[in-house]
Amino acid sequence: QMQLVESGGGSVQAGGSLRLSCVASGYTYSSFCMGWFRQAPGNEREGVAAIYTGGGTTYYADSVKGRFTISRDNAKNTVYLQMNSLKPEDTAMYYCAASDFVSLAAADFDGWGQGTQVTVSS
Repeated sequence: QMQLVESGGGSVQAGGSLRLSCVASGYTYSSFCMGWFRQAPGNEREGVAAIYTGGGTTYYADSVKGRFTISRDNAKNTVYLQMNSLKPEDTAMYYCAASDFVSLAAADFDGWGQGTQVTVSS
């Protein structure tokens, strides 16, 4: 059974950085595309970044381009999200998930973890 565990969230001031990690187990991690999503209270879950199986191709939401970087280490079954120049509007619960194809649509993904909270203060 697919299991994903996110970590690395926290509270930072605007302009700061955080690095999120997501460790996968229970399935052939390297065969799946991975994505990071976020959801703020009262908002729908939105795609932030996604990465192909080999890690060579990545996709980003316009709101995070140039500030966030997704990467993966298939030897460690881990996907990362490096977040720089954080803004208060980045405050949300962040989740990772797996998909058969790369996408920023939450409906295309499965195996949602419990999430990790990111709070950015101004």
